[in-house]
Amino acid sequence: MPGLSDPNFSQSVVYICEHSVDGAMGLIINHQLDIPAKAIFDQLDLDYHDDHGNSLIFDGGPVQRDRGFILHKTSEQQWESTVVIADDISLTASKDILSDIAVGNGPKDALITLGFSSWDAGQLEEELKQNSWLTIPADSAIIFNTDCDKRAGAAALSIGLDLRMLSPDVGHA
Repeated sequence: MPGLSDPNFSQSVVYICEHSVDGAMGLIINHQLDIPAKAIFDQLDLDYHDDHGNSLIFDGGPVQRDRGFILHKTSEQQWESTVVIADDISLTASKDILSDIAVGNGPKDALITLGFSSWDAGQLEEELKQNSWLTIPADSAIIFNTDCDKRAGAAALSIGLDLRMLSPDVGHA
């Protein structure tokens, strides 16, 4: 929501990958870093095709920014640590998927992120009660087929809201 004051999440769209009584984990899907994928490929000594090394890496969140995650469309191909999150969305955190992405054999639709977002047990629920977040059903078309800078607006519009009409101030009746 516009009134969220945490700079780590200002104007963020977070895809929640896991939510249980123990807490929640998610990835920011609309904040790109000024780091091309080839920088990661080079660091990991992976061969890559130039056309696959120019896409920018995403800032997945403020926790463990040295750890990578790939949010991608679910496919028949599986990698070492692939976890199916939804019918059409999976999460992988192993080097083998990066090797495949680097040479064009990975999933067609994928976001490479560094870091992740997490909440302790009950923390996200409390933030929701405080009206800090707007919740929207996940839509893989918004994640993978919408320009990065338009994802927040597209997500809000999917439930009939125009973000420009929301105030950063909270009122109580």
